Amino acid sequence: MIIGNKEFDTENKCYIMGILNVTPDSFSDGGKYNTVEAALRHAEKMINEGADIIDIGGESTRPGFTRITDEEEISRVVPVIEAVKKNFDIPISIDTYKYAVAKEAVNAGADLINDICGLKHDNGEMAKLIAESGLPCCLMHNRGDQNYKVFMDDLLDDLRGTLDIAAKAGIGRDKIILDPGICFAKSLENNLEAIDKLDRLVNEFGYPVLLGTSRKSFIGLTLDLPKDERTEGTVATTVIGVMKGAAFVRVHDVRENLRAVRMTEAVMKGYKRG
Repeated sequence: MIIGNKEFDTENKCYIMGILNVTPDSFSDGGKYNTVEAALRHAEKMINEGADIIDIGGESTRPGFTRITDEEEISRVVPVIEAVKKNFDIPISIDTYKYAVAKEAVNAGADLINDICGLKHDNGEMAKLIAESGLPCCLMHNRGDQNYKVFMDDLLDDLRGTLDIAAKAGIGRDKIILDPGICFAKSLENNLEAIDKLDRLVNEFGYPVLLGTSRKSFIGLTLDLPKDERTEGTVATTVIGVMKGAAFVRVHDVRENLRAVRMTEAVMKGYKRG
């Protein structure tokens, strides 16, 4: 898969997507990087620690988040995208479900569109934009309720709906990454099952899969820890993700998770079996 000017061997490696929230209210790091200068410093830190992609988001999607206008979100993300593109040679993802924001982000230089609504937020505008731009996209599982009959079967069926929208819009198969949507419309048990059975998602559709668990509430509930003490829990899920076939992990703590990825890959592939 090509993202920006980089080639990603998604069948044989797992890559690090570093999180850059330029918001005042994100659950883990709200307010830390909501100036261009602070955002640039953090982007540089993540790049130096080994990030392969920087994912920039301008609206918090934590539980109970307050939706902001398209204009406000654009004003947050576009200057940061432009600054990161100017200063660093790294692919940039825009984390938004709004096609108007995605359009301006693409014009500013974004290389990937990360849609937490899996193309289902609007009436096809986002899907059309992605198809016309020719950019790759990450399409996440999400829904309006937690009323599952058989959880993993329903998750896969929901993603089939997303993939149908993508196909009808003309988005190429080689442009799609799927995301199980950890902590979006899921109970604690649902989240644990989605990670444990991530290989079903990998094998069912044959697309690269992104796992985003970093510092999320299910880790806090499992370990009874606040958001700033969830690094080890995140690393554990990253290791499981690599073993289950994830091609990308989306994280706050780049260095720790990259080391875990490399160690896991070494155990899985780094010696000659026989």
